[in-house]
Amino acid sequence: MLCLTAGHRTTMDRMTTVLVTGGSGFIAGHCILQLLDQGYDVRATVRSLDRTPDLPGVTFVAADLLSDDGWAEAVRGCDHVLHVASPVQPGRVENEDDLIVPAREGTLRVLRAARDAGVQRVVLTSAFHAVGWGHPHDDHVFTEDDWTVLDGPGTDAYGRSKTLAERAAWELLDGAATGLTTILPVAVMGPVLGDHKVSGANHIVEQMLEGRMPGFPNLYIPIVDVRDVAAAHLAAMTAEGAAGQRFLLAGGPALRMEQIGAILREHLGDAAKLVPTTTIPDERLRGTVPDLGYERKVSSEKARRVLGWTSRSAEQAIVAAGESMV
Repeated sequence: MLCLTAGHRTTMDRMTTVLVTGGSGFIAGHCILQLLDQGYDVRATVRSLDRTPDLPGVTFVAADLLSDDGWAEAVRGCDHVLHVASPVQPGRVENEDDLIVPAREGTLRVLRAARDAGVQRVVLTSAFHAVGWGHPHDDHVFTEDDWTVLDGPGTDAYGRSKTLAERAAWELLDGAATGLTTILPVAVMGPVLGDHKVSGANHIVEQMLEGRMPGFPNLYIPIVDVRDVAAAHLAAMTAEGAAGQRFLLAGGPALRMEQIGAILREHLGDAAKLVPTTTIPDERLRGTVPDLGYERKVSSEKARRVLGWTSRSAEQAIVAAGESMV
């Protein structure tokens, strides 16, 4: 929803080149489409060149977050880097290092390469999980000044991975010529691109549509549209005053799970016939689901003020996600 001027140039009339890491991912795919639409020269990393997405106009390079190989080549000649790639797995995991190590070490690997190559600015995809977990369940409105408490109640491995990776990024580029901006979206929903796998918070919509959710737990989900998350990344690359800042993104107040289901039934008709209509009593989940009945409140005022960011409603993101799946 944010429009920037196309045909971006730097010195000697050269096209502005942007590297997007994790080029086959959900958020990255939308970033790439918007970059192409606005006239940028786009390069993207994938773990293997055997599985490159069908995106004309994009140069793909092989680079893995767990290896130094390929990163110097990937960032060479780039003006900006959108570091989107990171493992996403909220909830319980068998080995926390499977999330924390690639998130933290991969971020440092990309940022070192960007710094050494003279990249102007890195925009890092962090998450609300680096802000809003481990705190008391009260009426506090979360902003960019908040950080997740690593050993606080309810903080999972994913929350620790995003928090540790972002803190490491700020420490590494403190005082460096390469600027850093971090983007912190809440649950990201929206249209799935082509044959991309369903990822992120879109899994909630998928489970409802496929009848794999027996009922609605008493949970609140703050939602932001993936297209608006991508627009914020692009704005943060060049916006005056964005370097050195965090930006929290939400498309409005959190919705209850049953509200998400009702939206799908209203807009998708027969395609949503397997979406549940009943709720699960709290007593059946208490003790295993720590956020029952708790609505995390989020402010995106800073992104709107500094980036000129605007957002679709959570309802629009949910409907677009559902329609792209059916």
